[in-house]
Amino acid sequence: MHGNSRTSMVDIARRGAASVLVLLALASAPACAASGGPRAILESGGKSHVVQVELADTPAKRERGLMFRKELADGRGMLFLFDEEGEHSFWMKDTLIPLDLIFVDSSGRVTGIVARARPLTLEPRIGGPSRTVLEVPGGWAEAHGVRVGDRMRVEGIPEARQ
Repeated sequence: MHGNSRTSMVDIARRGAASVLVLLALASAPACAASGGPRAILESGGKSHVVQVELADTPAKRERGLMFRKELADGRGMLFLFDEEGEHSFWMKDTLIPLDLIFVDSSGRVTGIVARARPLTLEPRIGGPSRTVLEVPGGWAEAHGVRVGDRMRVEGIPEARQ
């Protein structure tokens, strides 16, 4: 009986430690959920439009982009980050869905929009001098009233990568 009692105390201690770990994980969950990962916030017509983004911040990620994707949900996109501001050209090779490309300069101003870029084409799309380009589902910019001259800011990534 003494052996069972000792085992029970060890089990109780383990369960207690596990409970503490679960509580710590749950306590930190709201902070993680609130951050939600990287996002672009477009200010247009007095409204803020949030897009949860995947980052294309390396040459390989920028080259692949959203190729082979069969869908892109509303409120989702890909943010292309470049080291320098310039005329960045995009194509839709192996991209299966129409996209809007929103070109943004280093001050956060929208300099150009390519609406509903046709999938599976090689024609270059250039929207204006940009340091970042946001790709969203085709028609998204028009549906949200986004226009050249609007502002965009990025949250959830280190300043050095913006």
